[in-house]
Amino acid sequence: MRFKVLTLNSISVKGLDRLPRDRYEVASEIGHPDAILVRSADMHALEIPASVKAVGRAGAGINNIPVAALSRRGVPVFTAPGANANAVKELVLAGLFLAARHICEAWEFVRGLRLDGDALEAAVEQGKKRFIGHELPGRTLGVVGLGAIGVEVANAAHLLGMRVLGYDPQITVQRAWQLSSGVEQALSLDDLFARSDAVSLHVPLTEQTRAMVNAQRLRSMRDGGTVLNFARAGIVDEEAVMAALASGRLAAYVCDFPTPRIKDHPRVVALPHLGASTSEAEDNCAMMVADTLCDFLEHGNIRHSVNFPEAVLPRVPATSRVAIANENVPNMVGQISTCLAEAGLNIADLLNKSKGELAYTLIDIDGQVPEGLVARISAIHGVLSARVVQAPT
Repeated sequence: MRFKVLTLNSISVKGLDRLPRDRYEVASEIGHPDAILVRSADMHALEIPASVKAVGRAGAGINNIPVAALSRRGVPVFTAPGANANAVKELVLAGLFLAARHICEAWEFVRGLRLDGDALEAAVEQGKKRFIGHELPGRTLGVVGLGAIGVEVANAAHLLGMRVLGYDPQITVQRAWQLSSGVEQALSLDDLFARSDAVSLHVPLTEQTRAMVNAQRLRSMRDGGTVLNFARAGIVDEEAVMAALASGRLAAYVCDFPTPRIKDHPRVVALPHLGASTSEAEDNCAMMVADTLCDFLEHGNIRHSVNFPEAVLPRVPATSRVAIANENVPNMVGQISTCLAEAGLNIADLLNKSKGELAYTLIDIDGQVPEGLVARISAIHGVLSARVVQAPT
């Protein structure tokens, strides 16, 4: 037996190499896949086979994946958080320099000169006065969202001599340990905007974050500010940004999301979705999500899932493992345990974790799983999926 993995995009070879060919069959066209590997392909209109047990996204965003529908089927969706953090951090830093020194405008000015010799030199000397910029040390950068990318941006900006404010009410203990002690805490979003010369955004697009950068917050920024958006386009109210640029409140808007309205504005640097576009980031994302899929398919463990809880249970020797995804409601573990007891099975180890409306249970039982047990567990109201976890042979 080998697990079957369907790829919907070209996936890094280094990532695919983490799926050994003696245990995995990987192809862009394959029947009854156990898992799907995807980058940017839109899965919302895709008919996802009933055999699919997991979806792995070789990246961080999930806008192209029908997460809610998969959750109802008990299918975890895995991402690669932090695997592209360095790539995005470097682009944010580049954006800060581009805005501070008006580099793109100055470059366009020079490219437009049709002169030679002394005339060119004179035009350059005269024109450079239009592009006087500022240095970064001593200026304040506000970082909204302190996940893997936000922490790296905050730490790097602090090392550049900037004063850094951070805001993230949901920061994890792991990220807090990674954050430089020199990064200050903003009390609120409004507090961060009011005290920042530049603001960099690193949050997902949700109903709570949509148009987070609005007219009111932009008006509270210091004159001549910069907004950097390498997260999601919808986090920024584009009309409010255009108005702030016109009034001079904003000196620059640097983003990864060009639109017809902003792409030709002289003080907008709109890049073509370059955030994670490095060979290293693509390799890192593919390797990370491939390892995560392997661990889930072969051992039932869940790491880096956007819809299911973190659940990792070391296997007890000489046992069989059952993995169950279910609604997070009372007495699910009790009903599952009853099924095992009625089958005369002893539980060697058990792990139950929940996340919002979903829960996940791993059970190691002594001996072999009898025929029909998974079907009886699956018949329990609220169970979304159940399987015997077997490593491929």
